[in-house]
This record gives sequence, C-alpha cells and structure tokens, in this order.
Amino acid sequence: MGSRRIRREQRRADMAESRHRNGIRKSRERTRRNTRMLALLKAGRLPYTPAVLSWLSERLQKPARRITQEDVDRLLKSS
Repeated sequence: MGSRRIRREQRRADMAESRHRNGIRKSRERTRRNTRMLALLKAGRLPYTPAVLSWLSERLQKPARRITQEDVDRLLKSS
C-alpha cells in the first residue's frame, strides 16, 4: 500500500511543477497573442479570420456572429 501513496505524491508534485512552468509560458504567449490580434484588428475590417473572431468573442463576451464593427472600434479605442 505504501508504494501507491508514494507514486500518488510524486505525481502530485510533478503536476504542480509542470503547472507552474507551463503557466509562465502561457502568460507570455497570451501577451504575444493579444498584441498580434490587436495589430490584425487595426489592419483590417470585418469579416475577420476565425482565429481573430474567436479572440474577439472571448474579449467582448459575445458570440462571434453578434460582433459588429462598432464593437471592434470600441475595443481598439479602449486598448
């Protein structure tokens, strides 16, 4: 029974370490993605690519089909 507990504790420690290491990488990637998406928004108008619409949908808390150019302009103004 002791070996199962040791494996579980080791797995918990490994998972905590990887969450920490990956969390740092993910926050940096989020920053890069935000700057990249804002540059794409400034360069074009609707309709945007699916990746940009997905990012916009998450930022505006709206379904992609309901996003208007006015919403995008407001977001660009506030950023």
